[in-house]
This record gives sequence, structure tokens and C-alpha cells, in this order.
Amino acid sequence: QLTRAFGLDTLDDMSEKTTPILIVLLVVAAFAIGSMWTKIQYLQGSVSKEQGTVTGQQPTAPAQPAKPEVKIDQIKALFGDGFIKFGDASKKILFVEISDPSCPYCHYAGGKNPELSKSSGRFQYVTDGGTYNPPVPEMKKLVDQGKASFAWLYSNGHNNGELATQAFYCAYEKNKFWEAHDILMSNKGYEAMNTAKADAAALSTLLAGVVDKSFMQTCLESKKYADKITRDSQVGQTLGFQGTPHFMINTTPFGGAVDYKQAMEPAVKPLL
Repeated sequence: QLTRAFGLDTLDDMSEKTTPILIVLLVVAAFAIGSMWTKIQYLQGSVSKEQGTVTGQQPTAPAQPAKPEVKIDQIKALFGDGFIKFGDASKKILFVEISDPSCPYCHYAGGKNPELSKSSGRFQYVTDGGTYNPPVPEMKKLVDQGKASFAWLYSNGHNNGELATQAFYCAYEKNKFWEAHDILMSNKGYEAMNTAKADAAALSTLLAGVVDKSFMQTCLESKKYADKITRDSQVGQTLGFQGTPHFMINTTPFGGAVDYKQAMEPAVKPLL
């Protein structure tokens, strides 16, 4: 009665009026606390990332496949029967080329396609006013001089070189590898493999000036050397091959269409 007299609500009346207000205040407080906790967690996460730690542990980089360690005996084995090779394993300098005749970078390195190399800009030959020294002609010079040996392997680098590789093997059977190489690694050969239908008849015609056309076509159509494609590719993987072209000087790898004078010559000169 006194509370009524003084214009005050009863406890029940006050409870009815204040309860909704308290609920609203509790909800607001809970939201504020939640937001603050989220910000603290975010800031802690940012600091952890900047410091390179997560829950006290150093981040680890994804594991990279280890490159195989190449032994000199693996290189010497390429100068045995069944491989395309020039010279023997007794030389102090053993060159290896892993290539695909349809690969443009292999054509740059081959030194027989000035048209394609000039269009690349970067790989324009020194002999054509550029700065690039293709490695294959330089390696061949040392082989011809009896100072080095050379082995050639196939691996898929541009998808269109398998039949041309078989043509290399057919030509090698007739001691005409380099003659066939120079034609297939020319711009005419590149276009035959990549823009035209490079079937057995077409390649036989293209190479008719250096290898008997009938022999070449029969050799290609019989797939006499098709198994060499798989064998070469498998061997290349054991030598750390990652893309065409890939070169080796003894056990030292050189990936890509490297400049001979800049990349290879420093490794060759001490061995001469």
C-alpha cells in the first residue's frame, strides 16, 4: 500500500517491466562479447601466420620429389647396343640429349631451324644476328673431332614426335642419323610434324634424299623401332628428365634449350 501511495510499482509490477529490458541487455552484451572474442582470435591467427607459426609449430613446405642421383655408370650404359649413340663410353666427355623432334625448344637447341628460332626472338642464332648459341651443333663438333661421345634419347615433349623418332632409328640403322636429324629438325620437318599429317609416307618422302624411301616407309610401317620409344622414356626418367630438351654432360644436367657458350662450355673446357 505504501508503494502505491508513493506512486511506486509493486515488486511484481517492477519485475514485469524490467524483465524484457534485462533480456535485451543480456543479448546485446552476449553479442558484444562474442564479437570481441572473434576479433581476438583473428588477431592471434594473423600474428601466428606472420610469425610463420600455427599452434607453436613451424609450417612445413609440401614435400618435393627428390631428383634421382645420376651415376656415371648410367650414362656409360647409354653407349651400349640398342641406343642411338656416337663414340663410346671411354671418352672423358659424354653428352646425352633427351629430345622430341616435334618440340620447338628442341628445334632451337638443334641449330637447324633458323626460321623458328628467329620468330622466338630470344633463341635467334648468333649466325643469324642473334645471341643464342645452340648446343647440339657444338656437341657434334666435339664428337666429330673424337673429343666426346654423344647419345640421343626420346621423351615426349610435344606429342607429335614419336613417328619421327622411329625415323631417326631407321636412319641410324643406315648410318644416316645426322642427315635425317638435320632435315627433321629444320623448319620443313617441324611443320611436317606439327601442322601437317606426318604419316609414314610423308616422312619417307621428306627423307628420301638421305634414306631410301622404300626402306624408310617399310621400317616405319612395320613399327620396327616402336619399342624404343617406351624404353627411351623410361631411361630418361632415371636421369632426372623433366622436360624437352634435357642434356647431360657426364652426370651434370642441363635443362631446356640452354646456350652452349654460357651454360655448357664452362663445364666442357676443363675436360678437354
